[in-house]
Amino acid sequence: MTKRTSAKYKIDRRMGENIWGRPKSPVNRRDYGPGQHGQRRKGKMSDFGTQLRAKQKLKGYYGDLTEKQFRRIYGEAERVKGDTGENLIGLLERRLDAVVYRAKFVPTVFAARQFVNHGHVTVNGQRVNIPSFRVKEGDVIEVRDKSKQLAVVLEAVQLPERDVPDYLDADHNKMTATFVRAPGLSDVPYPVVMEPNLVVEFYAKN
Repeated sequence: MTKRTSAKYKIDRRMGENIWGRPKSPVNRRDYGPGQHGQRRKGKMSDFGTQLRAKQKLKGYYGDLTEKQFRRIYGEAERVKGDTGENLIGLLERRLDAVVYRAKFVPTVFAARQFVNHGHVTVNGQRVNIPSFRVKEGDVIEVRDKSKQLAVVLEAVQLPERDVPDYLDADHNKMTATFVRAPGLSDVPYPVVMEPNLVVEFYAKN
């Protein structure tokens, strides 16, 4: 469980965007920042501020990862051949909690982390309770039999606000999802614009 779980909408308010596309987000009612000075007119943001915001938004989207976790994933993305920004998105989407969220087994990415932590998920038949576990192409993720009738699972499957992306093959009757391939930025159904290129610029300079 993260320190952000009980206050996840603070991230939305801070960013001024509904980053998960949730109908209950306070940004749907108030699109300004939190606190008594939130309504002040915003000045032009510096390049550093823009890059930092892009990093905080991406980091927050995946359950507000710690800086240490996020920096480690970025380091891996940098070492792999190809575009670092695209590699970063691919690695983040291969996290088990992200896959559980994308497959619509739970309603939020925070719930996905808790769901995995509590041992409700198997990968290729083996119980895995590490949210950062990295899935590979062809891996089959399944909700354990005793967990398939949990209210949180049954409600999440019915949510109309998001669809399962095509790099996952999900079967909600069996509560399984096969990880077909690592996605690129254009494949991921973010409700808001993510800019991993700015994250790359941020780490290049800092």
